[in-house]
Amino acid sequence: MTSPAHPGRMFFVTLPVADVARSRAFFAALGFTFDEAFSGEGAACMLVGEQASVMLGDHATFAQHSKLPMADPRTHALALYCFSVDSREDVDRVVDTALAAGAVEADPLEDLGFMVSRSFFDLDGHGWQVMWMAPADAQQDTEPAAQGAAV
Repeated sequence: MTSPAHPGRMFFVTLPVADVARSRAFFAALGFTFDEAFSGEGAACMLVGEQASVMLGDHATFAQHSKLPMADPRTHALALYCFSVDSREDVDRVVDTALAAGAVEADPLEDLGFMVSRSFFDLDGHGWQVMWMAPADAQQDTEPAAQGAAV
């Protein structure tokens, strides 16, 4: 049996970045906004949802919060990051904007009919997937699985 997510819970992921201002400008060009209450010289709080944020922390700030050594995202993947956009066309627009701002394409367009995605590596080597999913088609495809999974 699963329990619903706590509705008031906030979620933060911290990514180490070489230059906070450069990374902030990069993600702002992709349409993200920032919460100044949680931003400063060593970090910027990028809003990704109502209760979810990505902290872009410089290497010194990241090291203050991590007990383990920082991995190099250009050589080691510790997580994959995905965000949705409002339309199929927005997938290309966002990834093309990222590429023009210095990102490197990771995966070309994948079209599953009800969902399309493309991926890129950001300025620091973190892997991002941009996806769009048709809400009605996705719900139809997941309903039988969800019903069968109930215990």
